[in-house]
Amino acid sequence: MSGHSKWSTIKHKKASKDARRGKIFTKLAREIEIAAREGGGDPESNFSLRLTLENAKNANMPSDNIKRAIKRGTGEDKDAAKMEQVYYEGYAPHGVALMVKCITDNRNRTVADMRHILSKAGGSMGDSGSVAWQFSRISFFEIPVNGNDYDTIFELALETGAEDVTEDENFFEITGPVEVFKTIHDRLEEEGIKAEESGVRLQPNQELSLDIEKTLQVMSVIERLEDLFDVLAVYSNLEITDEAIAELAEDD
Repeated sequence: MSGHSKWSTIKHKKASKDARRGKIFTKLAREIEIAAREGGGDPESNFSLRLTLENAKNANMPSDNIKRAIKRGTGEDKDAAKMEQVYYEGYAPHGVALMVKCITDNRNRTVADMRHILSKAGGSMGDSGSVAWQFSRISFFEIPVNGNDYDTIFELALETGAEDVTEDENFFEITGPVEVFKTIHDRLEEEGIKAEESGVRLQPNQELSLDIEKTLQVMSVIERLEDLFDVLAVYSNLEITDEAIAELAEDD
């Protein structure tokens, strides 16, 4: 299982969704706003918006919040600050490469917040292009194990051009090239299989292995970055071992 998949598993186990719901809704609203601004407010003709709305509904985001986010994106809300999506590159402690996906209305604030966390931990911001070459874009789908079976998911993935199917105690995860994302999405929909979360993410071309103590240090930094208001996701080339997960479980 990839490091990102393990990190997702950790977050499912460690984070209370109820406690973080307000922050989740804020970040989803920003994604909806960007999707509506780039492709219009009709999910039937804007696949990106349709996908973001599915993720919002899976998170039980109130419909009023969704409608307001779409209006901000389409420009109906004239008072809304203009958001933009941007990736920042940097290094966590011990040379771990980071790609940080943000949606912000103030780049200076976003960079200052990130730089503060990284420099305090012994990391640094990177120049554009210094880290991006170490990652590739892939599509992913997280499907609850409950109510589904591996063979069905595997056959569907194989038929639609996916590259891998992994399983943990809670989720099956399908990953594949970005080009087949819509094919997989539509096939899952046809079969009545509901993904709890899906989208496009960055995957490291090669992972960096550290000892448990250093791994936990880096994971702590990643978690602090993820908690920043403007940050949607943090991708790293850190290899997260079963031993590190066990250590985290003991600390929880």
